[in-house]
Amino acid sequence: MLLAELRHLARRTIVRVLLIVLFLIPVLLCLAVDLSSGPSGGGGPAFIDRVSHNGVFAALAGLTVCLPFFLPLTVAVVSGDAIAGESSLGTLRYLLARPSGRVRLLLVKAGVIAVFSLVAALAVAIGGLVGGVIFFPVGPVVGLSGTSFSLLDGVGRTLLAALVVGLSLLGLAAIGLFVSTLVNSPVPAMVLTAGMVVVALVAESISQLDFAHPWLFSHEWFSFGDLLRTPVVWNNIGRDLLLQAGYVAVFGTAAWARFTTRDVLT
Repeated sequence: MLLAELRHLARRTIVRVLLIVLFLIPVLLCLAVDLSSGPSGGGGPAFIDRVSHNGVFAALAGLTVCLPFFLPLTVAVVSGDAIAGESSLGTLRYLLARPSGRVRLLLVKAGVIAVFSLVAALAVAIGGLVGGVIFFPVGPVVGLSGTSFSLLDGVGRTLLAALVVGLSLLGLAAIGLFVSTLVNSPVPAMVLTAGMVVVALVAESISQLDFAHPWLFSHEWFSFGDLLRTPVVWNNIGRDLLLQAGYVAVFGTAAWARFTTRDVLT
């Protein structure tokens, strides 16, 4: 059932378009840096001032640019559509007619969203690596601690950073899945989920809400940069993954409670 849902998701035009856009964003970023010779005085998003020296950093710069908006938006689209989209098309009742049960269907949908989150982050990283190779020199990577490691190690750390980013989106994905069980149309679910991202990012910028910042699902989104340190600093990454696990537990349970008692015949 999981493979069938993954194939169904991969065949959807909107999903393919989203992944292509995510792939192209860091490529266009590389083009912009190449044409402008990069930001002056180290300005711009994190890692952007290093791109012209080593194309590997284009992937990390792409993740930094996409993480506040583009990546969460794609996850909001897919997670918001998970249950509400089936309900809108009238296929939900037929899916539940299988001997799979509601819990299994919900778990499969959650697994599909998780896989998409990882693939979306990898699409950005791979696009950045491709753009970096095309426009800039590549070689041994000088990390954030000032130490150098091999190109292969740098690419490996970059792909691991994409994996961390994908996992960092699971809290939002759980929220989207829960919202998707509340409505019968995917558009409101997508909008509400994307709205949660805006609320979280705005709350992050308000100093009076410092007490709440550690509990926001977006608080440690940019901790993946610590993978470029020697030795790797895992503290913030660990807190991020633990926070996402908490959101998955809370909103996953809420989605289960709602979906298992929901009347899908109306």
